[in-house]
Amino acid sequence: MARAAEVSTMTVFNYFPRKEDLFLDRIPEARELIVRAVRERGADEPPLAALRRLVLGLLAERHPLAGVGKGFEHFWRTVLDSPALRARGREAVEEMEDTLAALLAEAAGGGTDRPGHDARLGAALVVAAIRVAYVEAAARQLGGDPVDEVAVGQAAVLRRTFEALERALPGFA
Repeated sequence: MARAAEVSTMTVFNYFPRKEDLFLDRIPEARELIVRAVRERGADEPPLAALRRLVLGLLAERHPLAGVGKGFEHFWRTVLDSPALRARGREAVEEMEDTLAALLAEAAGGGTDRPGHDARLGAALVVAAIRVAYVEAAARQLGGDPVDEVAVGQAAVLRRTFEALERALPGFA
């Protein structure tokens, strides 16, 4: 990859500290989108509503971070076949959870360096709910379901998921 880009290997690893991050290169983008969604939401918009808007918007535009799109099966097969990529994916989920916990603490007026129980629990539930929906959509695509059907089903699952999260986490809804 470095040779094809006509740069040194060191230059590549300045941007991608781990080789898995070369393949999972959208992790920083996901973090930034989450941060922006929560911090730049309207004054009357709760954090969960901003996150719902974000994930449904990504799905509607078939953004790669939504996990649903034509040709994504190759990506999913590659990740599933690689223990290193799966492990990095789990780390990324933990990183997103930490980021979201700090954002929820901030939105509730608390400290972000050590988010409290409610912010940590809220972040864990949100990230787990999105991850489950994401994995289900990937499995459907790998199973051969048409992308448009998967997207419609995914949108319905995400709407129901966020309705449940809003009931479970009224402090962030």
